Amino acid sequence: MKTDSPAQVSFDQDAPGAEPPGWRTGVTGRGSPKWRIEADASAPSKPNILRQSGSGTFPWCVRPEVSLADGYVEVKFKPISGHEDQAGGLVWRWKDGDNYYVARANALENNVSLYYTVGGRRNTLKYADAPVPANVWHTLRVEFSGKRIKVALNGKTWIEMEDDRIAGAGAVGVWTKADSVTAFDDFAYGGSS
Repeated sequence: MKTDSPAQVSFDQDAPGAEPPGWRTGVTGRGSPKWRIEADASAPSKPNILRQSGSGTFPWCVRPEVSLADGYVEVKFKPISGHEDQAGGLVWRWKDGDNYYVARANALENNVSLYYTVGGRRNTLKYADAPVPANVWHTLRVEFSGKRIKVALNGKTWIEMEDDRIAGAGAVGVWTKADSVTAFDDFAYGGSS
């Protein structure tokens, strides 16, 4: 099965109240994430969204059958609440719950960040101040090819750099932090040709 063809997941065909079929959920570190399909009248593509409402160090939800070394991953997300964090993120080159890249936007900090996670430890590559109002839908996109990584929020590139700490193909997915309650919709990905 070719796993780098462009695809978009809107969650609209999935049953509310359950985890999204075909996805794998978990947490880097400790905690009890809760990923569920829910109806949301504000969804960019109605009627459903994917919502993370549990808590954990770094909750993640990935498409394990997807394998991309180079390409893009994109999602619409809405930071809803959280005292410690209000973050929404994307993961790529995900090898397992302890080894992957992550880009995230945070409404409490008003910034976009790029990290690599190795051995379960998250390491900062770069931060950029960016407006991330809460309870508003945003589009987060990452393009990656070899060492090149570009992170855009709402159509504007905030981070562009090179890093080769995590190479080769891996799964793609979404990510939150701590007590963030975050909604996701229109998850898209594809490989570069």
